[in-house]
Amino acid sequence: MKLLIDLGNTRLKCALWDGSTLRFIGALPHVGDELQLDFNTLWKDIGAVSAILIASVASTAVGDQVARKAFGRFGVPAAFVLSPASACGVRNAYAEPGRLGIDRFLGLVALHAVESGPSVLASCGTALTLDALAADGRHLGGLIAPSPPLMRDALTGATARLSTPQAARVVERADNTDDAIESGVWLAGAALVERFVAHATTTFGAKPSIVLTGGSAARLAALIEPPCRLDAELVLRGLAIYATST
Repeated sequence: MKLLIDLGNTRLKCALWDGSTLRFIGALPHVGDELQLDFNTLWKDIGAVSAILIASVASTAVGDQVARKAFGRFGVPAAFVLSPASACGVRNAYAEPGRLGIDRFLGLVALHAVESGPSVLASCGTALTLDALAADGRHLGGLIAPSPPLMRDALTGATARLSTPQAARVVERADNTDDAIESGVWLAGAALVERFVAHATTTFGAKPSIVLTGGSAARLAALIEPPCRLDAELVLRGLAIYATST
């Protein structure tokens, strides 16, 4: 049994992988470099594990703390997975493969395993990342932008007369400042996704499938016109596939 950990910028998610079945354990939020997480409760029902794999985009300090906690609980040293040039049928577009976020690479691995045609992956968490994947597993590159919540926080934090919107709506034309901010950042995110998909469609010569993941994916998906599907556990699924291949 392998313990898989998806360590994002604000959440930690875990699953167990026995080579055929992926069992999701749970998730914990984290903030800053000092973890105050209840790992005992999160891992209380887990027995012995043979390996621990961590896919981390968090700081090195946070990653090291999680590895120490896991070693203390299971007595197994954790292995941090980095994006390779090629694995599981996916070929990384980056000239320096390790600079591609491991969450992005593993998301593409999970997509390639189930999609027969070209696809676009949009991940909306702290950042909004976009990646294009050809049917043969070629990663064609992508984009990174602030997520709508991060855009909103940056705007209100840098502007003296703007405060964080409370219970704001997303509308096409707002008649108050709170709705105008909320609408501006979310529609900007949706427009970027749609532009990326349109360009990918031209490149592929066919409409790609669109998959969204990340903590804010559901809200963004509701604003995107092309059909898309949500997959909250895409990174852990990709990590399971990677764990099997190594």
